[in-house]
Amino acid sequence: MIYYTIFGQPIYQLTNQTDRTMANSVLDNFEEIVYAKPSDIIINQIKNLITSGQLKPGERLPSERKLSEKLMVSRSAVRDAIQKLEFYGVLKTHPQSGTTIAGMGVTALQGLISDILKVDGSDFKSLVETRIILEINSAQLAAERRTDDDIVRIQDALDEYHNKFLLGQSNFEEDLRFHLEIADASKNKVLKSLMMVITPDIISNFKRYDVCGEDVKAQRFAEHQSILDCIIKREPERARVSMEKHLEDIKAFSISNPFLNL
Repeated sequence: MIYYTIFGQPIYQLTNQTDRTMANSVLDNFEEIVYAKPSDIIINQIKNLITSGQLKPGERLPSERKLSEKLMVSRSAVRDAIQKLEFYGVLKTHPQSGTTIAGMGVTALQGLISDILKVDGSDFKSLVETRIILEINSAQLAAERRTDDDIVRIQDALDEYHNKFLLGQSNFEEDLRFHLEIADASKNKVLKSLMMVITPDIISNFKRYDVCGEDVKAQRFAEHQSILDCIIKREPERARVSMEKHLEDIKAFSISNPFLNL
């Protein structure tokens, strides 16, 4: 017999298969606890401050450093939240004068921020599909439009990626930089902005679930080099194909894990 207790006192016993089935059905009613990302918590705080009237359209936000210290989170988390809100037009950054709340109505701002958080909770497979569309076109356009300075920056990002690999250190940030430098070389600012919104979440999941072993990282470096060679030689179609091949692992992972907690 199996007894279930509270504070050591038996409350009921399972004596047959029917009772066990009933207990399992109760367990099915529980839901997985999803932990919010720091950037989403920051976005929610900004939404609440706008709703309460403490932040008004046109008002300036505190600096990234001050927000980081007050919220006790990393500056990268604050930067991520600000970048997302900037992309959707909720915030505007002005050179030399800081970041301000967009000059639209409070109701419109609330709705827009809610939509941003819904996008962030999209299924992982959809985000990966979107990234692949952006990346293969980014590589193709970069091969058509790149400058010599672009090649220097992409090569520098690849060198940093390889150096971290040789030292046995995490190189996910360098991987992200490599792809964003290619997006920059495409000369399409909207494409790069979209990449900045969705790619960090995808790469962080790869890091969290340890998808890339040492042998895979060595293979990824060779694939990166192949993509760069196509861009250097101004071969758009080959650059597109090389990028698509490079992203096959990500696509396969997203199909087998379509609803990760982002």
